[in-house]
Amino acid sequence: MALTSQRAAFFDVDNTLVRGSTLYFLGRGMYQRGFFTKADISRFVVANIRFRMTGTEKQEVIAKFQKAAQDFIGGHSVTEIKKIGEEIYDEFVSPKIWQGTFEIAKSHLDQGEEVWLVTAAPQDMANIISQRLGFTGALGSKAHIENGIYTGSLDGKLLHGTEKAIAIKKLSEERGFDLAECFGYSDSHNDMPLLQAVGKPSAINPDAVLRIRALAEGWPIHDFRRARFLNRLLGPAVSRLAALAALLSPRR
Repeated sequence: MALTSQRAAFFDVDNTLVRGSTLYFLGRGMYQRGFFTKADISRFVVANIRFRMTGTEKQEVIAKFQKAAQDFIGGHSVTEIKKIGEEIYDEFVSPKIWQGTFEIAKSHLDQGEEVWLVTAAPQDMANIISQRLGFTGALGSKAHIENGIYTGSLDGKLLHGTEKAIAIKKLSEERGFDLAECFGYSDSHNDMPLLQAVGKPSAINPDAVLRIRALAEGWPIHDFRRARFLNRLLGPAVSRLAALAALLSPRR
């Protein structure tokens, strides 16, 4: 039975909430811990780049990325990967959080709205990010588990493209959300199904295709990359001007 109707905000993770690829951070951390070789990580990087640059229609590219993602945790215990995931969050993910995106998410929480992450990254990693940031929950790609060990295959489909829209519709039915009143945030045109499934879509750090669509539709656009660049550019100049003003000000 559905819960009382309420609103929710759905956030993509990679380059929307976190600068970079969550799965890449996981792979990098596992490589540093001796889980696999440079050749393994190189194959994943290539698959990751192809995946980010293609649309939802190119299923053969998605399949290659899917296999690369599965290979990361196959054969390892759930407990082991959870511990490593927490370490990797602290080491790589936490410093890469877009503060502006986090503040948007927090504003939803402050208004009594639920905040859910929706990502192609592994469900367990998505859970860690959500829990550490104090969000409501997370939807991620689910890995198949037998006897507490990851088998190296997915339990269901990779949470990408139309699968994200399907997932939030199912969650909304379970929790009583009115999707017409819900919010969606992403950086990628690949997430158009997610953004079109909600009544209040927004673009964060959008790619070129999503920016064009957002402008055409009148969706809000938040670009924290530009703010970060301006801070780097203007920060030293402002500091020098402040120092100069202090030197020139009359002493009392």
